[in-house]
Formats: sequence, structure tokens, C-alpha cells
Amino acid sequence: MAPKKAAKEPKAKKEKDPNAPKRALGAYMFFSKLKRDEIKAKNPSYGVTDIAKELGAAWKLLGEKEKSKYEDMAKKDKERYEKEVAKYKGK
Repeated sequence: MAPKKAAKEPKAKKEKDPNAPKRALGAYMFFSKLKRDEIKAKNPSYGVTDIAKELGAAWKLLGEKEKSKYEDMAKKDKERYEKEVAKYKGK
């Protein structure tokens, strides 16, 4: 029988700076933020998992033209994030 290894101590979680800029959202996240309430209103009995499945299916059905709206939002948010990070790191 192999000898037992000592249990590893969990690493301390690095605290996030509260002044750090918020990460940029992706296109799907913008889509889900806008559509989540709509799906919840149509199906009040749905839980988090059911809503996520609906959102995923709706995202897959979107055409490139409709997705480009959300991709543009994500691109703008990424630019915002990059500016804020540069400002934050340049303190």
C-alpha cells in the first residue's frame, strides 16, 4: 500500500483591489443581461439553469447581423476597460 501524502494547505486567496476596474463583458453577456428579464417574465417558474439553457439556445439562433449589435457593445466595453486599466496602472 502506498504511503499517504500530507494534505495540502489551501492557498490563500489573493484579495482583489476594490479600486481596480471592472472586467469587460463579452457579447454573450450583454445579450444575456438584456434578455434574462424577458425570459424570466415569460416563464416565472424557471430557475437559473432553465434560464441559462433558454439564453444559450436563443444566442445560437441569432444571426450574424443580430450578434454584431452585441459584439459592438462588447468591443466598446473592452476599449473602456483597457483605458481604465491603463489609468489604474499609471497611478
